[in-house]
Amino acid sequence: MVRYCSVMRRFLTILLLLAVLPACADGFEKGRIVKMLPLFLDLTGHDAKSPSLYDRDAYQAYLRQHTNNISAIRFDFLWQVENPTATKYKLRIELRGIGAGGKPTQVMLEQAISPPLLRRWNSLTLGGADYRSFGELVAWRATLWRGDQLLSGQKSFLW
Repeated sequence: MVRYCSVMRRFLTILLLLAVLPACADGFEKGRIVKMLPLFLDLTGHDAKSPSLYDRDAYQAYLRQHTNNISAIRFDFLWQVENPTATKYKLRIELRGIGAGGKPTQVMLEQAISPPLLRRWNSLTLGGADYRSFGELVAWRATLWRGDQLLSGQKSFLW
């Protein structure tokens, strides 16, 4: 009987801790960029010929070789926030490139976003005259912000 009470007491203690810990974590907010995909867009605004991932990768390789067919570059973000406390978040991408005459170029794109229920895809696009004057993309850094606080980031190898 004593052994049974000891086991039940431990079980109830663990159960109580599991119930209290999420309540203590209410003020804790964690956000992250899960995945970031840079994709070239052709003259019609498409990144692939069909919905197949294989076709998308093959078409991206084609566009990298035939740069006259590129009209823009789109950056797709998969991101999430656990325990969101604010309604104002920002996705930011900083780009470094080589423009005309071999001169370095730098561009920053930013978008205000609202927190998702689980995960969400968002996109930022550099196109038109801005893309043509930017030149060739060399490096990028993508960040997720809540107000002025950096929550997460990813960067290319050359950043």
